[in-house]
Amino acid sequence: MVRIKICKINSTNPSEKPEVFQEVDVLADKEHEIILYNDDVNTFDHVIACLVKICEHTIMQAEQCAYLVHFTGKCAVKTGSIEFLTPRCSALLEEGLTAEII
Repeated sequence: MVRIKICKINSTNPSEKPEVFQEVDVLADKEHEIILYNDDVNTFDHVIACLVKICEHTIMQAEQCAYLVHFTGKCAVKTGSIEFLTPRCSALLEEGLTAEII
């Protein structure tokens, strides 16, 4: 069991101490997923750009995920170990998206 902290960095003042967004216990050897959730703030273009940049999706994959999030409320956008997913989930949060590792 490993305890991880998912932090959100204040983009307007990067010298500020990161805010702990979530602290969870996870099994280190289990495959996990980043779940991206729908919101009323981010545009399709922003979500797609973030998925391409952070999750290394193709444009088509990113568009499909954006539509799934829009119509179903959530979508698994990346799978892997907790060590692999943690920085990617933090980067999505820093971009203003709503995501978590499960």
